[in-house]
Amino acid sequence: MKSSTPATLVAVSLLIIAGLLVAGCTTTQQTPEPTTLTVFTAASLTGAFTDIGKAYEAKNTDVKVDFVFDGSQTLRTQVEQGATPDIFVSASTKHMKALQGGGFMDNSTVAPFLGNSLALIVPVDNPAKITGLADLANPGTKIVIGTKDVPFGDYTRQMLDKMAADPAYGEAYKDAFMANVISEETAVSNVMPKLILGEADAAIVYKSDVSKDDRDKLIRFDIPSEYNVVATYPLGILAASPHKAEAESFIAFVRGPDGSAILTDYGFDPIPAGK
Repeated sequence: MKSSTPATLVAVSLLIIAGLLVAGCTTTQQTPEPTTLTVFTAASLTGAFTDIGKAYEAKNTDVKVDFVFDGSQTLRTQVEQGATPDIFVSASTKHMKALQGGGFMDNSTVAPFLGNSLALIVPVDNPAKITGLADLANPGTKIVIGTKDVPFGDYTRQMLDKMAADPAYGEAYKDAFMANVISEETAVSNVMPKLILGEADAAIVYKSDVSKDDRDKLIRFDIPSEYNVVATYPLGILAASPHKAEAESFIAFVRGPDGSAILTDYGFDPIPAGK
């Protein structure tokens, strides 16, 4: 058996260490960490954007999309208080304009991309025997709406103002409706459980809010166009986002064929780019 000199052993050891370092560097270069894109998104888009995020990540493996779903007012306040998402998706132009005015948004990227409207929903067993808006003034009817500060609550009040101006309903209808409100919620995601669990008889939400999973638990009634309110959803990139290229790519996907198909399936009305 040959014996090795100390010098030979040192040389061999150095070669092994060098090889391990090269291998480690090569491995790191081959498996980079994906970029995390944080998207603050209106709660009414929870189902649709969850599906869009999965579809986007399947085609863009170098990006991980991290959603924060809540009421638009709450998300706006979080940004104003220092939160740093890459993208803000609002259910109201009001909250987007507030962030634009505060210098938080890259204004060149802000655009309307989606339309939505209100609907009346009731539990599938419909214990209050509701067939339309007129029944919501019946004494004892338990109604859930949004707070006045969140978009779907603001739009509900606009709907009531339109109805109050119509002699067929009048101010008395509006007063009776509001007297029946048992809960005002800050996000549409808080409304559905109250109906499904039998805590409320009816709610005014977006037409898109009856998700695929809830279609056998809830009944949706369309609201006549003369009283309905069309909501416009804008989205845009935050001025301080360090991931502008990835954010632009995600928005393009949302507005492209794949994203638009998912949004349509959830009951939204995509607005073509440039409109």
